Amino acid sequence: MAWKRVLSWEVSEAMKKEGISKSEMAKRMNTSRSQLERRLDPDNPNVLLETVQKAAAAVGKRMTISLADVLS
Repeated sequence: MAWKRVLSWEVSEAMKKEGISKSEMAKRMNTSRSQLERRLDPDNPNVLLETVQKAAAAVGKRMTISLADVLS
């Protein structure tokens, strides 16, 4: 859930910075505003990485996921 909250916050911040309304964001993601609300809800655990990637692309960002080595 922590990663979901961080990503939702980052998308929201990017929307604010770019002046993108929720209606415009929904249009860019080809969804409804109510669906957008559910998809970006930081407390909703049922979100696909594909959805987060679409949201990132809609605000001109690229999502990357990586694994790091753990040092012993």
